[in-house]
Amino acid sequence: MFDNQAMGISHFIKEIGRGKQGARDLSREQAHELMGLVLDGAVTDLELGAFCVAMRIKGETPEEMAGFLDATHERLTRLPNTSKQPVIVLPSYNGSRRLPLLTPLLALLLAREGWAVLVHGGNTEDQRVATADVMLALGLPVLQHVRELAAGEAVFAPTALLCPGLWRLLEVRRSVGLRNPGHSMVKLMDPIEGPSLQVASYTHPEYAVSMRDTLQLLNANALLLRGTEGEPVADFRRAPNMLALLHGVAEETTAAASNVVELLNLPNGLNAADTAQLIQGMLQGDTPIPLPLQLQVATLSALAQRIHAP
Repeated sequence: MFDNQAMGISHFIKEIGRGKQGARDLSREQAHELMGLVLDGAVTDLELGAFCVAMRIKGETPEEMAGFLDATHERLTRLPNTSKQPVIVLPSYNGSRRLPLLTPLLALLLAREGWAVLVHGGNTEDQRVATADVMLALGLPVLQHVRELAAGEAVFAPTALLCPGLWRLLEVRRSVGLRNPGHSMVKLMDPIEGPSLQVASYTHPEYAVSMRDTLQLLNANALLLRGTEGEPVADFRRAPNMLALLHGVAEETTAAASNVVELLNLPNGLNAADTAQLIQGMLQGDTPIPLPLQLQVATLSALAQRIHAP
């Protein structure tokens, strides 16, 4: 049992909970300690709710997010990768409210190129179509235990399998109704022990800078882009603007210069079964694959090859 009085986070809440103007930022080390206590369950429900609301008002700095992720990575049950070839990681937590959910399509296109692909996620909003449901409808495996992935394999891993404490943090949204740092952490964490390539997505342009800075602090291999409704898949309605990072060093991608895309009239409001049918049609060539997704796959494959190179 944890002694919440001795190990609580009230002293951190006093710093971050002074309102948008009076709140003080934490150092990376302080953020690491704070998130460690949260993930270990060493806080009361009241403290956990106060932390989530305070950080929602204040917002996370890149240093704080890096510290949160340091604690998360220490507690993740990571999938081993003994190959020199990176596993491509797609975090999927937003799901689809209106547009077709094409994250499983991205995973299958990358697997068809010969890459091992891990999609991880969880549904904290029941009103949205979830990636796990679409992948199940496509007959793709949902991991029940951590294992190494084979080249050309696309699988889904629930967050609760990777880090139960992190899933508890994400579930606070059901009670509080607000996003919290966990929803940003899952888009930047690396659940692979060995070579990996993360796909990080943002919903609003202002997040692009803070996410880039955090990935740089973590020396990550990543592709950062504005996704579709918060998913890590390029929006089929616009030219993709993507930023590549190799060992934390940022560089523009060639696809970012493209300003002409082939717009498709895809149906909106699809359920999981209909989404799976749409994806199967694209894989079989009956429906065109959106050009932004083709550019994203080509960019990720080129980046992965550079990571794979000895």
